[in-house]
Amino acid sequence: MVRSVTPAGRLSGPRRLAEGGWAGFLVGLALLVPAVVLGAWLAVHRIPGLAPWLADSLRSVVGIDAVARLEELAYGAEDRFYSVWRRGEKPRAYWVVPPEPAAGPASVPSQGEPASDAAGAQAGVVELAPFRPRNVGPMHELWSAPGDGQWVVLPDTTALEQARMFKTLLHPDKERSWAELFVVALDLRRVRLHLVPGTREPAATVKEALDLVRPGRVPDEHHAGVLAAFNGGFKTEHGHYGMALNGVTLVPPQEATCTVAYFKGNTLRIGSWPKLRDQIEEASWWRQTPNCMFEDGKMHPRLADGYVHKWGSTLDGETVIRRSAIGIDAAGQILYVGISNHTTAPAIARGMHHAGAATVAQLDINFSFPKFVTFRSSRVSKLRFAVPLADGFEFSEHEYLRKPSYRDFFYVMDGSMDGRTARN
Repeated sequence: MVRSVTPAGRLSGPRRLAEGGWAGFLVGLALLVPAVVLGAWLAVHRIPGLAPWLADSLRSVVGIDAVARLEELAYGAEDRFYSVWRRGEKPRAYWVVPPEPAAGPASVPSQGEPASDAAGAQAGVVELAPFRPRNVGPMHELWSAPGDGQWVVLPDTTALEQARMFKTLLHPDKERSWAELFVVALDLRRVRLHLVPGTREPAATVKEALDLVRPGRVPDEHHAGVLAAFNGGFKTEHGHYGMALNGVTLVPPQEATCTVAYFKGNTLRIGSWPKLRDQIEEASWWRQTPNCMFEDGKMHPRLADGYVHKWGSTLDGETVIRRSAIGIDAAGQILYVGISNHTTAPAIARGMHHAGAATVAQLDINFSFPKFVTFRSSRVSKLRFAVPLADGFEFSEHEYLRKPSYRDFFYVMDGSMDGRTARN
């Protein structure tokens, strides 16, 4: 038998491939797979909209549950990597917190000042006290950044004494310094909350809602008075959580849920569906979420006892992931909105409660969806543009205003200007 030999005396052709090719292939594959995974991770975190597109594409092929398992594995791997890479890292602040006013913290709305007085106050009928949430301090004294739990005004066009929105930062997980919760407190006496269905989600399952016109953005007549906006809830396929707007039900209600409902007279309520069901016909709109994380100051037993399993219909409640939540104080005067990084369901729940919310509902989760933006006017035009609450969250300058959202969202109006335009 004749065999070919290279000038250096080495085997060539099929024999060489058989003896050394597989080893080289396996080594190359071992190097390629981590490179592909790293590239995909970087792309998902840097290209807006890529993560939901990939997830939706995979769901159409392998199903919802399979993608949920893949996401849990991916986020679990990311958390383990951060636990090594960021070990010893101290919690960091995102903004400078000014010193306390010399006269001490200003008052929060009292139960004697109903939220529905906002329109009358603007007309000069009722004089409202200044709004400033009480500072709550850090959740973990030895595991916090400067300014944790201190409220800082979110600037808008009003004078400081008429401020309607404040923000604070909390670090809710003493095992993860990089777990962050950004919370906004809003004065319900001076603002109005609106709900907008996305162009596609939640997907309507009721016949009368199939032809509903869904622009997926803030109406033009509200652009001048819109103050802020934030994400809504889950897609219909992820739990079939209900939603209704102006008498039209898009998705029927589910029993074991938490419900955010807006009633005439500028009354916002958040609570379990059985508690709100009898009055829900009087609501201008309502949106359901997974079970209330806190209700009337009490944590849900599944969170308090450590048995969280799924908080929603997809990812496990212990999954360390970006989350969002909405809450309200015991008097129904202050709205709280939170967006987080690298948090479990119990962590964001306790953080929202620490900030002041007596009742808390989780909204959406995952990397791309949680967001809170405020709106400012351009110096060179009358157009408003979006500004993120904190760095690192996906957004565009035209978010919710000129760029339609395919997911539902909430937006906050100046209470005085809302009275001059279309009401909910």
